[in-house]
Amino acid sequence: MTEDVQKHSVHTLVFRSLKRTHDMFVADQAKPVSIDEESHKIKMAVKLKADYGPVLHMPVLKENKERVHQMPGGVPTAQGYAQPGEEAEYLITGTHAYPSGPGVALTAETKLHRNPSEAGVQTVALALPPSQARQEASRTAASVAEIHRHYGGERSHAGTVALLEGGGTRNSLVRRAPTMPKPQWHPPWKLFRVISGHLGWVRCLAVEPGNQWFVTGSADRTIKIWDLASGKLKLSLTGHISTVRGVAVSTRSPYLFSCGEDKQVKCWDLEYNKVIRHYHGHLSAVYDLDLHPTIDVLVTCSRDASARVWDIRTKANVHTLTGHTNTVATVRCQAAEPQVITGSHDSTIRLWDLIAGKTRATLTNHKKSVRTLVMHPRQYTFASGSADNIKQWMFPDGNFIQNLSGHNAIINTLAVNSDGVLVSGADNGTIHMWDWRTGYNFQRIHAAVQPGSLDSESGIFACVFDHSESRLITAEADKTIKVYKEDDTATEDSHPVNWKPEILKRKRF
Repeated sequence: MTEDVQKHSVHTLVFRSLKRTHDMFVADQAKPVSIDEESHKIKMAVKLKADYGPVLHMPVLKENKERVHQMPGGVPTAQGYAQPGEEAEYLITGTHAYPSGPGVALTAETKLHRNPSEAGVQTVALALPPSQARQEASRTAASVAEIHRHYGGERSHAGTVALLEGGGTRNSLVRRAPTMPKPQWHPPWKLFRVISGHLGWVRCLAVEPGNQWFVTGSADRTIKIWDLASGKLKLSLTGHISTVRGVAVSTRSPYLFSCGEDKQVKCWDLEYNKVIRHYHGHLSAVYDLDLHPTIDVLVTCSRDASARVWDIRTKANVHTLTGHTNTVATVRCQAAEPQVITGSHDSTIRLWDLIAGKTRATLTNHKKSVRTLVMHPRQYTFASGSADNIKQWMFPDGNFIQNLSGHNAIINTLAVNSDGVLVSGADNGTIHMWDWRTGYNFQRIHAAVQPGSLDSESGIFACVFDHSESRLITAEADKTIKVYKEDDTATEDSHPVNWKPEILKRKRF
């Protein structure tokens, strides 16, 4: 049974429409609220103190109710304008030019501070050496002391030299710009082995804690386990229905964790080679994951602009770390605070308070997407990779240390070992080796693609050092895994550091 809709006359409908319109616009929302005198007075007093507090003690004109009128060639005074031969009197508020001491009374002369005459100002200006005036004009925002501080105090202190300025009659002291210290020598790395087996881009890598084997995830939707010594395939795991983007091996249990573009996060039991847990919650592709080193917690990050913290045993979503405005591309965990660090395509890095599940610091220095993060194994520092720069930071607050410029490509991955060798791998297939302390780029590698692949399929998606730090493993777009090792025959004499003490020109941001 359907009831008949009650019909109204056109007059009634128009009247109701008018009434609704009237009710909607009867309140004038744009009308400003009337000012409360008392509140306005308090507000202005607070604003005055906040904005002008540092200069309230400065000299002010004597207050006088008489209106000041301008006279040509005069100087303003309380009574009017002083003539060129006279000096204007200013009252010092807060402090006096001649503070009264014990038993010293202020007189009419000492309580007034007189401005210097124009002739006196000219005399002082002429007494300045010309070079000093030029230095004042050309001084930049970053002083030498700041550069020393920002570069960790490792930059060599500049001496001072006396230079005779052209046209000047005096010698002035000019400070030399700081120079980069000589970097530590590192032996060059060379290609040792190429491993084939995947049928798609190799997207992620992880080495197991015992350093016997390593695991890779690929766009062919499989996870493969390889023997580290021989490079032979030991096992293939299937279960993901899209590209595998992240893998991690637990140091606390015989578990392997994986995530992929199918929104799935899986826990594999390596004793049975089966999936034993799923972690459901992400709304889009999961791009990276990392395990907390000391507690049973897994952190994943996704294209849904969030990172999620999971209890490994109960599969509970402990925290959802929200705040990024674009894909969260990389996540790293550590035992010390901040325990979670994320990098995002919104070009920011966030340091998280794991207990509260909230951001403790946001680093906005990058101009492009942050696709990778790496933490130094011994120092309390980390590095971030982006298309604009590699940047080094200091924990716990994310203080900026320095830029590593020169790898002009989209940087997908970073790795660092205890010797201070930082490796960056890029979308165009290039690998750059850096000295961590000085930021010196000591080697560049561009390995040939696998025969049969296009030159465009030359990209580094992931790289990692094994636990002995004698091997560097890279995951590449030509479907291969490449293993590099240090050149044992190289010496500092045969491969000298091609280094000159260049003046630091790195941008601070």
